[in-house]
Amino acid sequence: MIITWYGHSCFKIQTKPKRGKEEVVIFTDPFEKSIGLKPPQGQADIVTISHDHFDHNNAGAFKKSRPFLVDAPGEYSIQDIVIEGIESFHDKNEGEERGRNTIFTIKSEDIKICHLGDLGHKLNEEQVEKIGQADVLMVPVGGVYTIDAKEAEEVIGQIDPKIIIPMHFKVPGLKVDINGDEKFSKEFGVKIEEEVPKLVLKKKDIQDTENKIVVMSLNK
Repeated sequence: MIITWYGHSCFKIQTKPKRGKEEVVIFTDPFEKSIGLKPPQGQADIVTISHDHFDHNNAGAFKKSRPFLVDAPGEYSIQDIVIEGIESFHDKNEGEERGRNTIFTIKSEDIKICHLGDLGHKLNEEQVEKIGQADVLMVPVGGVYTIDAKEAEEVIGQIDPKIIIPMHFKVPGLKVDINGDEKFSKEFGVKIEEEVPKLVLKKKDIQDTENKIVVMSLNK
């Protein structure tokens, strides 16, 4: 499995769910160019959208490849990949301020990824139970429109993933007014010395990994 980051909450996940099968390409939360970053492009087989805001819902970027769109809570099985959408909210007032948000878990190659979307609150017991044991957690840390660095630390503690990938934070060129990842690294007491352009995952290589923070560089 290969993961690359386009900025904000948009990741490209390349996976072969079964040996000998063709690669499946998944994109999460594609954004419009108006946010100041280069939108994702290319082939997509599956696109997940956590909520219907312009900086997360640009499924039209892949209209030529006609991907399967997953944008609501529920259980999905697509090309041997298991996806579950879990209902949550974009704020602390049950969606009254910014609406609903869908958390997605994506399971392939015996690896479970959890993408929190624009989560705006701590998780309740039911949400934690539905997420289960996540190998990789993609968590917003920029605050303002989502949980902030301190709240992200609390949510990470609720899930206890093997690998933590911060997302939805300020990067050069981004026009959305949110915080950078400095507060997050300070909250965890770690110094981010190197950004990873591409994350290659194999289940056997992460078996003994615990709460490893991986900050990714933008795919340009």
